[in-house]
Amino acid sequence: MTANHVDNQTDPVPPVPHASGGPALGGHADWPANRGRRFFTAQDADPHALDGERIAVIGYGHLGRPFALNLRDSLSPRASVLTVGNVPDEYAGQARVDGFTVLSIGQAVASADVVLILLPDEVIPEVFVADIAPSLSPGAAIVFASGYNLAYGLIAPVPEIDVLLLAPRMAGENARQRFLHSEGFFAYVSVEQDASGKAWRRLLGLAGAVGILQAGAIELDARREADLDLFIEQTMGALVGLSIMTAFTVGVDAGIPPEAMVMEMYMSQEMEMVFRSFREEGFYRASSVHGPTALYGGFVRTMQFLPLDLGGLFRQVLAEIQTGQFARQFQAERKAGYPMLRQAEALSSGDPASQPIGRAETSVRTMLKSS
Repeated sequence: MTANHVDNQTDPVPPVPHASGGPALGGHADWPANRGRRFFTAQDADPHALDGERIAVIGYGHLGRPFALNLRDSLSPRASVLTVGNVPDEYAGQARVDGFTVLSIGQAVASADVVLILLPDEVIPEVFVADIAPSLSPGAAIVFASGYNLAYGLIAPVPEIDVLLLAPRMAGENARQRFLHSEGFFAYVSVEQDASGKAWRRLLGLAGAVGILQAGAIELDARREADLDLFIEQTMGALVGLSIMTAFTVGVDAGIPPEAMVMEMYMSQEMEMVFRSFREEGFYRASSVHGPTALYGGFVRTMQFLPLDLGGLFRQVLAEIQTGQFARQFQAERKAGYPMLRQAEALSSGDPASQPIGRAETSVRTMLKSS
């Protein structure tokens, strides 16, 4: 079983990546320079890696449901047991409707060899201590879809279990649809702790079964995965959203029709084509698809924005992430009852007609349907 490097070299998958002398759980400072460069595809997974393994999916939410369905479609009847662990709520009800056996979280963990923990990041520490850790069997594997809790020391797995990272770069429902269309979706993967001696075999078996290896997976440790995920969300993601809202307001105030603003910014799909060009042609080469006016204007304004020192702001954000300051802040947000999160949810889930940009979107959709 081999893994491809992005520089086209190959190395065998190490049977015990964290042998003596390796980094601590979730650590990365002393990792070899080539870590994070290996790329895995379907040929790297043993299709029988999970035969007979008892698998539990903990949490049947936006990622738990697609992963459970994908696993069932891939593994049945080879996996001896595939159960769902969930609190008694509407998600548990949906799991039963979908045909799964639903147990309490502790019962599901105790009955499993491989446990996928697919709960919200900030919920995991409490549930891990109360229900997951006491129920784990020696040699079992726990699998996380985010490096968050491992990276910032919010949980402390015992040495007797495998600790795996399987972090998809795709929202849950999209992951399901791409699986059904045999397209696959990308992910980061790592073995953070190998107690069983078969951690990599389990991890790549899971990656293949949920559909990841149809596209591919890059090896990246939990700490760097968490840093990277939060960093892009809180810098590039935040600025894109702020830029859209600001441009909309300024443009409409200047007399540009709101429908034209949302069409220009994203509803025409032009920006989707730009990002596709980034992917297919490369970030700089994609500029060639634009005319000289756009290229010149973009260059001139980029030079004008440079004194804003976005680099300094981005480095500050990354430092707050890497030191665990953001994680502590988010855990405090949970303890306080999510006051800031509730504001964000209210803004994103409110009636579109209550906001000018929402009304403009609705108007454009009406135009498109009637054309």
